[in-house]
Amino acid sequence: MAKQEDDFKKVISHAKEYGYVFQSSEIYDGLSAVYDYGQNGAELKKNIREYWWRAMVQLNDNIVGIDAAIFMHPTTWKASGHVDAFNDPLIDNKDSKKRYRADVLVEDHVAKIEAKIEKEVAKAAKRFGEAFDKDQFLETNQRVLEYREEGRTILKRLGRSLEKEDLADVKKLIEELQIACPMSGSRNWTDVKQFNLMFGTKLGASAENATDLFLRPETAQGIFVNFLNVQKTGRLKIPFGIAQIGKAFRNEIVARQFIFRMREFEQMEMQFFIQPGTQKEWYEKWKETRMKWHLSLGMGEENYRFHDHEKLAHYADAAADIEFRFPFGFKELEGIHSRTDFDLGNHEKYSGKKLQYFDHETNKNYVPYVVETSIGLDRMFLAVFSNALQEEELENGTFRTVLKLPPVLAPTKAAVLPLVKKDGLPEVAKEIIDDLKWDFNVLYDEKDAVGRRYRRQDANGTPFCITVDHQTLEDQTVTIRHRDSMEQERVAISELNGIIHEAVDMKEWLKKI
Repeated sequence: MAKQEDDFKKVISHAKEYGYVFQSSEIYDGLSAVYDYGQNGAELKKNIREYWWRAMVQLNDNIVGIDAAIFMHPTTWKASGHVDAFNDPLIDNKDSKKRYRADVLVEDHVAKIEAKIEKEVAKAAKRFGEAFDKDQFLETNQRVLEYREEGRTILKRLGRSLEKEDLADVKKLIEELQIACPMSGSRNWTDVKQFNLMFGTKLGASAENATDLFLRPETAQGIFVNFLNVQKTGRLKIPFGIAQIGKAFRNEIVARQFIFRMREFEQMEMQFFIQPGTQKEWYEKWKETRMKWHLSLGMGEENYRFHDHEKLAHYADAAADIEFRFPFGFKELEGIHSRTDFDLGNHEKYSGKKLQYFDHETNKNYVPYVVETSIGLDRMFLAVFSNALQEEELENGTFRTVLKLPPVLAPTKAAVLPLVKKDGLPEVAKEIIDDLKWDFNVLYDEKDAVGRRYRRQDANGTPFCITVDHQTLEDQTVTIRHRDSMEQERVAISELNGIIHEAVDMKEWLKKI
């Protein structure tokens, strides 16, 4: 666990040092669980957005995108269930006075059990060497099987208790597991209570006449209330989807783990409208499709897994998370939910307006069912960034810090470096910049020795460094250096655009799906 914490601290430090993520309002000592994206973070975030949007909207004939307002009529949140059911179970430690999410305390306890499994695997791999079969070991080792069963039993009981809203049993579980306050080590807990996560605000010029509103806690409802508008104007036939990327707000009392859990965050959601009775088929299809999208980025199949929900949300008949191995363990990255007809049905009931689809093939009206895919953009950013940050030992015994971002997502695609700041080399370098910048985000760097500049671009995640030297003046060739392999090759300036394009073209990456 100590190594995980150290690795995570390095991620946070590197994100700040290289202009990816800053604490919001830092000069005023910051605002808890609110972050700003710096110059490189904004570019990486934009590229992740585009990678999702192209895969979800541009490449699917039957999915369209919208951009709904953050403010919505307050009855929206009554219909959606958020007013009555959007709660977190909270527990206070009487000695440290710290507040925690009760379910997260239990999940963190299970994560420690999973860490024991990882230790057993590591020990066995060392003992058996190349003959080690990890899958067989996980399926047959008695200690591993006991750990797995222990974790499953705990999560099943937690899910059951939360579903029944048996908060007394959640506290009892925490006590039975002897879970201590991470700050004080004390086991002196209060009762578990529910806390609504929505931010309230007001609409109106005067306090007396103002309307009470909420900042939206999710983007999905903007899709549901616009279902008929989009369906009719787009002449869309079921099955079809509506996608949206936008901000959401949750008053997280226990916000932690950097940008993993924030109060202001961004979601990339798609609601897929289907005929009732076909939800199981579409649910499985979207689970498979979304996992392929993640794997297309090449961040390691071993870093992903599905987790089926024991406790289902009030609107779902099936739900699973795609979990990713963050520096602090496997955690939810994306959710796939079979939402039935809960949303459209409830909005129809509360608004008094019909939200139905007329099926010309069956000559019937019905309220469509929905399968949802929902991914946090900020969590995706953290997954990409933390997975990419690596320390490598080189052949000469020195180390380099390298951010091995998927080139398609890297903020800067190439840095152009004149070997020296004279003899006309800067001028040629800037000509190359002027040509490449029409197609790629590129930068010019002339400060320090070229080796130090290479290291700086490695740490910044730049896939290519292009060095202009005196030979360039003679034959119009440059040295191009590849970030991951550190290999260098001599190429003509005229070839640069094609080389970079081949490595970063979104079309080529999305073909892997």
